[in-house]
This record gives sequence, C-alpha cells and structure tokens, in this order.
Amino acid sequence: MDHSLWAFIGISIVVIILPGPDTVLTIRNTLAGGRTGGVFTGLGVIAGQLVWALATSAGLSAILLASERAFHLIKLCGAVYLVFLGARSLWSSLRREEAATVADAGPRSRLSHGAAFRQGAISNLGNPKMAVFFVSIFPQFAPNGHATFLGMMSLGLVFSSLTILWLSFYAAAISAAADFMRKPSVRRAIDGIAGVALIGLGARLATERE
Repeated sequence: MDHSLWAFIGISIVVIILPGPDTVLTIRNTLAGGRTGGVFTGLGVIAGQLVWALATSAGLSAILLASERAFHLIKLCGAVYLVFLGARSLWSSLRREEAATVADAGPRSRLSHGAAFRQGAISNLGNPKMAVFFVSIFPQFAPNGHATFLGMMSLGLVFSSLTILWLSFYAAAISAAADFMRKPSVRRAIDGIAGVALIGLGARLATERE
C-alpha cells in the first residue's frame, strides 16, 4: 500500500470522526430503532457518499460547485431536512407520556430499517460539503496521480468503508447502553439534545458562506 493511500486514510479518519449530522443522526436512530436502526442509518449515509463519489468521478460534482444556484439549493434542502428531523426530536422530548410508552414498546416498533436508511441517505446527499471534500481532496490522492474514474471510485469505496465502520461502532456503543438511555427521563434529554444539535447543524449549513 503506497504512502498516498495511507495519507488519504488518515485524512478520511479525521473527517469521519468529527461530530456532524451523520453522527448525530446515527445516535438518534440507534435509540429509536436499536443497533440495526443505527447501522441502517450508516448504510444510508454511505449510499449518499457513493453517489457523491460517483458524481465526482464523472466530473458532475465540479459542475455543481461551479453553479452557485444549484449548490445553494442543495444546501438549503439539506438544512431544511436537518431542521425537520431536529424539530421531531424536540417534539418527542416534550411529549412525556409518549416517550414513556415508546420506552416500554421496544426499539423495533419505532423506526423501520427503510426509514433509517432513507434518513441517512437524504442527510448526506443534502450536505454539499461532501461534494467540496470529494472534489478538493480525492484528486490529490488518486492512484498514480491520475484522477481516473476507477481511481476516484476506489477512494470513494475506501472512504465509505471507513464511515460505516465508525458509524457501526457508534451504533453498537449506544445500543450497549440502551437500557439506561431508554429510561424516559434520559431518553427525553437525549431527544432534546439531538434535536437542538440537528437544528443547529441545519441552521449552520443554511447560513454558512463558502
């Protein structure tokens, strides 16, 4: 394995472990749907990443970045979706009776795998920063210095593999503490924190200037 690939892996790990919408959403959905809910959220996230990788490999991401209107439209849609998910979490934290009922019902009755996957994918696709990262970083680490389609896609697969490993670790850790975290008072607090975090991330995404 050459040095450029190791450097790419190192940069990718730093980017992946920094808390962001994907991490917050994985924690939220693990509590709502158990460990599999978190894993399926992670699978949705990497599905979004692979779309960005494909777009970057085909040169479409560069076109997107060149179109200020399209870039801001995607950013606004992603921000609105994060605020929507955050508002739902806040609403859940304020409904004490519902929170208690949900805690007794078990995780599988609350969030389907399809919904978790969909939320992860939409959250990632609605973050145009992924396009910025892929377009600016990937060509620098393309195999043999050639930003070919297959070379760029191979880096996308590496990045996505590291992402699902990290998010699956998060899901497993949260699931291991599930009994404590699903206590009504604790669950309400976590829902509230996740809601505020998602709304804050959405607001920052919408107002940030590139």
